[in-house]
Amino acid sequence: MADIEEIKKNRKWAHSYLLEKKSEVYAKFLEMEKATYKDGAISRKSKELIAVGISVVINCESCMQWHVEQSLINGATESEVIEAIEVGIEMGGGPATAHARLALSVLDKYLNKKDSD
Repeated sequence: MADIEEIKKNRKWAHSYLLEKKSEVYAKFLEMEKATYKDGAISRKSKELIAVGISVVINCESCMQWHVEQSLINGATESEVIEAIEVGIEMGGGPATAHARLALSVLDKYLNKKDSD
């Protein structure tokens, strides 16, 4: 399991690098991301929680870090994030229980951040 801060650092580096190189594909991806996560029939918070569950199923550590953080920023409670993780566990079966460990670590880190700041 990767370090959460290292995941964030690598994502920010790659983001800046692709913007600096004027990646057309990455720019289109960012447009799609913006359109996907805006409030619509489903709220942004709900969409982020869906992404948490999917991230667990596909075992995308960077996705888990990002979408747990974004869920909290968009008003999700600890219980809501845990339930989204649980949906991922159910959909992914046994392997997803192992994948969920990072999502739980991210949730714990952000909820306890207040104590360490």
